[in-house]
Amino acid sequence: MPLNSPERYEPVFSAEVRAALSAGLPVVALESTIIAHGLPRPRNLSVALELEGLVRSAGAVPATVAVLDGRAHVGLDAQQLERVAGDASVRKLGHRDLAPALASGASGATTVSATAFLAARAGVGVFATGGLGGVHREWAANQDESADLRLLARTGITVVCAGVKSILDVPATLQRLETLGVGVVGYGTEHFPGFYLSSSGEPVDWTVHSPEEVVEVIRAKEALGGPPTALIVANPVPEHEQLDPLLHDRALTEALEACRDRSVSGQGVTPFLLDRLMRRTGGASLEANLAAVRGNVALAARIAVAAAEPGGTGAPTGTR
Repeated sequence: MPLNSPERYEPVFSAEVRAALSAGLPVVALESTIIAHGLPRPRNLSVALELEGLVRSAGAVPATVAVLDGRAHVGLDAQQLERVAGDASVRKLGHRDLAPALASGASGATTVSATAFLAARAGVGVFATGGLGGVHREWAANQDESADLRLLARTGITVVCAGVKSILDVPATLQRLETLGVGVVGYGTEHFPGFYLSSSGEPVDWTVHSPEEVVEVIRAKEALGGPPTALIVANPVPEHEQLDPLLHDRALTEALEACRDRSVSGQGVTPFLLDRLMRRTGGASLEANLAAVRGNVALAARIAVAAAEPGGTGAPTGTR
């Protein structure tokens, strides 16, 4: 394909995803950052395969998203999944990084913002992830806010997540989501999840109890029209799989203190804090993270299937 051809910037679909979208079958988008940067090798590949298996077992088609050699891929084959999991040169790409990555022929794993954008552009309407980015602590001093929030404010996709990472300012993030017009519903809970914890202690205004109820919200949202914004389905990690709350609070306090003592700032804050949490909890934070991801992926698949059933909305499609 010529370098100046506009087609080279269009998403490349796996055969499985292309067939599903053409037939109106349920598809669930999955991010690839957790594979390339969130888990140790070789466990990352086994988890990636497990998550895709959870989608298939619910009757939907997984669409893991990544950029390979300057092409955005929606759905990866086995060889491509192995490459993302095993190639240490694979970069981490947010939404703002997509254009230079495609233009330069780079390869990268997609974060929440990049995955949501590419999935919606490809017509995939349901996306499962672990936790969203949000407003960082001490925002008044550093104005640090994840790109996830603004992207979700202009991308009509349903995102199933376990809230936002507990290292963030959860109340400020919820306020920001309200300001941006991003809908939030708690799944079987009246409190916003705390990522590693079942509850952050912050209330949610709306609660749903089944995939079918989520589909009704999607249907009403689409019927109302208006600017495209995401719907966040906040799905808590089961209490028996959450990180021990006392251990979480101790480890987080120590991690925040270490972050200040070492003057870590900007994009280095999140990976620093998450690494300290994992070390301080003996890996328990990682296991809670994976439990949350598994639950979110399974629920997202059930929502996509419910939407595609007779009487549903049809397989949800993302809108930009």
